Amino acid sequence: MVSFFLKSSMFLLIITFWALTDHKLALAKHAGKMTRQYKFNIQMKNVTRLCQTKSIVTVNGQLPGPTITAREGERLLIKVVNHVQYNISIHWHGVRQLRSAWADGPAYITQCPIQNGQSYVYNFTLTGQRGTLFWHAHISWLRVTVYGAIIILPKKGVPYPFPQPFKEVPIIFGEWWNDDTETNINQALQTGGAPNISDAHTINGLPGLFYNCSTKNTFRLKVKPGKTYLLRLINAALDDELFFSIANHTLIVVEVDAVYIKPFKTNIIIITPGQTTNLLLKTLPRHPNATFLMAARPYSSGPAAFDNTTTTAILEYENQPSTKKSNKFPVLRPTLPIFNDTNFVANFSKKIKSLANAKFPANVPTKVDSRFFFTVGLGLHPCPQNQTCQGPNNTKFAASINNVSFVQPNIALLQAHFFNQSNGVYTTDFPANPPFKFNYTGNPPTNTFVTSGTKVVVLPYNTRVELVLQDTSILGAESHPLHLHGFNFFVVGQGFGNYNPSQDPANFNLVDPAERNTVGVPAGGWVAIRFLADNPGVWFMHCHLEVHTSWGLKMAWIVMDGKGRKQKLPPPPADLPKC
Repeated sequence: MVSFFLKSSMFLLIITFWALTDHKLALAKHAGKMTRQYKFNIQMKNVTRLCQTKSIVTVNGQLPGPTITAREGERLLIKVVNHVQYNISIHWHGVRQLRSAWADGPAYITQCPIQNGQSYVYNFTLTGQRGTLFWHAHISWLRVTVYGAIIILPKKGVPYPFPQPFKEVPIIFGEWWNDDTETNINQALQTGGAPNISDAHTINGLPGLFYNCSTKNTFRLKVKPGKTYLLRLINAALDDELFFSIANHTLIVVEVDAVYIKPFKTNIIIITPGQTTNLLLKTLPRHPNATFLMAARPYSSGPAAFDNTTTTAILEYENQPSTKKSNKFPVLRPTLPIFNDTNFVANFSKKIKSLANAKFPANVPTKVDSRFFFTVGLGLHPCPQNQTCQGPNNTKFAASINNVSFVQPNIALLQAHFFNQSNGVYTTDFPANPPFKFNYTGNPPTNTFVTSGTKVVVLPYNTRVELVLQDTSILGAESHPLHLHGFNFFVVGQGFGNYNPSQDPANFNLVDPAERNTVGVPAGGWVAIRFLADNPGVWFMHCHLEVHTSWGLKMAWIVMDGKGRKQKLPPPPADLPKC
């Protein structure tokens, strides 16, 4: 092992030495595998939105950050250099990271963060995946401005399983705060209250027409008549699930979370933070005498305050003939559902089905080795002595899975696991079921306090897992987009009310269920997922509403090494950041 560690360390040192002199793409061949190299400089940048200028954390001064483009099977080396006062780490959201857990990115889970003046080379291969994913900061609330698209093209010569588009366009949703988000969340955690909501939503970093001083800060998509465009939608927002529509245009959904699906038509989509959705947009056959708004606004199912504003972009046809001297066309708006339309969300989710064909099979586990039942939702912590707290009845807001609110460790879980140094870092007694039963979606229990701890679940290699995620109405039922690192999973069932283990499994879809990395646990309902634990390492699972993650709605799975050489996690790279 020592010699292997030295060889891998020396290799990465050599790579680090010659790689990445600027942020532009560099290409190299290594062991017959194409390698793409990027450099991410984490730096401050003054940006003006909503009539105000503020300094934000960016990658290479861009908002959104640079797009990573590669093909299935290629290797990526991305050197991240931290020039800002904050610690940073980058997560490659949805990338399987097969035997490359050291490159996954969540701070204090798979790595210590990159400190000011330091760098780290993320080294991983895109195995068996193609489609749209994204990258984002994975520490505190820095992903509010540190995010960008990952486009994984099929292997050369391999077509899409849908009509070849004329053009492909990333559409990235985000949020904008006028105040400093790090101060915002730190104050909220200190006082126990809820953080301030955002001031705007954005499309490709721009708020759009409905906000102050934002007419020029509006994304414009110019199209030709009679063409098919592939829109690569990414929800990088911190705290809002979003409805999206384009006025007078039908959309065809062809992919979710970098997995092809059975195409279906819709006028409106729902996309949670952490999810990606590819749409085919067929433009009108002739130049219309109109321009069209693309609009997104929140779906909010819970009792908490939310940013109920609408972000817009403009879809306009090129070289439009005009009969008017002013050359002004009417601007048509789409109709979006009301903010709490949970039925639309549930029905939309049920339409998503895997292709499940010979080329793109749905390898859903039909047998199960380990079953888990996790309640997810909000709760409370008691207010510390000699402090006044802003949560309900002088408490602090908290969130939990199976009543355990996750406590972030001081060193990375993956290091502690790999070097057998778990003592004092984490325990392996995460409960497989709720510690006490109650009517999860009915009247809340009298005791709404949660426990705290750094607990994990340990899985033997190749365990076939079934996990039911049950929403709770302790402080009000609401949807929770749950993201699992390191794996895709199959959404085999969902429903409203309390999960019934004796009746609901009979209706599970084991033929063509949706395959995802992020799923919305229905407000006042449940979702059942299955996955094969075939990737050794420590894998984070958390709500992708950042406020809930900050409050503790997160946990981790440890997948042990298998017996074969290719079933084991290699040692850490030499430049892995230290805490």
